[in-house]
Amino acid sequence: MAGSPTARRRRLAIELKKLRDDHQLTCNEVGKALDWSGSKVNRLETGSGRVQPSDIDALCRYYGTADELREFLMRLAKESKVRGWWHAHGSAVPPWFSSYVGLEQEASSLRQYQCEFVPGLMQTAAYAAELHRASGRLEGEELERHVNVRMARQQILHREAPPDLWAIVHESVLRHIVGGRELMQAQLEYMLLSSQLKNVTLQVLPFDAGTYPATGAFTILGFPEQADPDVVYRDGLTDAVYLETPDGVSQYAKAFDSMRSIASSPPQSAQLIKRILKEYSQ
Repeated sequence: MAGSPTARRRRLAIELKKLRDDHQLTCNEVGKALDWSGSKVNRLETGSGRVQPSDIDALCRYYGTADELREFLMRLAKESKVRGWWHAHGSAVPPWFSSYVGLEQEASSLRQYQCEFVPGLMQTAAYAAELHRASGRLEGEELERHVNVRMARQQILHREAPPDLWAIVHESVLRHIVGGRELMQAQLEYMLLSSQLKNVTLQVLPFDAGTYPATGAFTILGFPEQADPDVVYRDGLTDAVYLETPDGVSQYAKAFDSMRSIASSPPQSAQLIKRILKEYSQ
């Protein structure tokens, strides 16, 4: 079963929509039969509304589901209300990013491309602090809270069943000096250390790699349950985009495979990072 409340809520929404589709009913038809509004049914199927176990029970009885499935869905509904560890950090995890953290906690694979900055799961605390400080709004305890969240997220790479992280970074990421040359030295050393984990693959897309899809930074999250489809995540300054349609996810998967094929191999990438490290130490 999904391990984070965000993933549980998403899985529940997927299962509810599948049940309705299997019965070839519209949201309005289901709502009318249960004396609800069609919009309430839609909210339950998109995970955008409050989920009550009693509502799930009513839906399952209406659809005539087996007791085992009904109990499973009701359990998902109850556990989707559990607060994840990141909720304790308040505004350090805004709502649009909270969904990503919840999905990241449950992901079994992460395929990520970064063209500006080091991937969050490979950042040092000092590097992360510089990026947050650059927003011009964070100082003191608030800045520390944001950095702590980023460091806490990295623990998924070291847990008992960690996700497979395949990260591709553009060479410009390595040469973009954030916080000074000494800080960058420590950051690149930390990247090399992270890349040695058995569940991490790191490739660098060098300047001379040629053309590739102009996508901007993105992450494709994969999940252990076949019923949970992949999600593409792209973030901005104040919001994020989540793509779940098969066609949308497929386009990003193809772009990632294209960049993976022309990027330097992991050993070559490590050598390039080491050469740039020497440049910073001079």
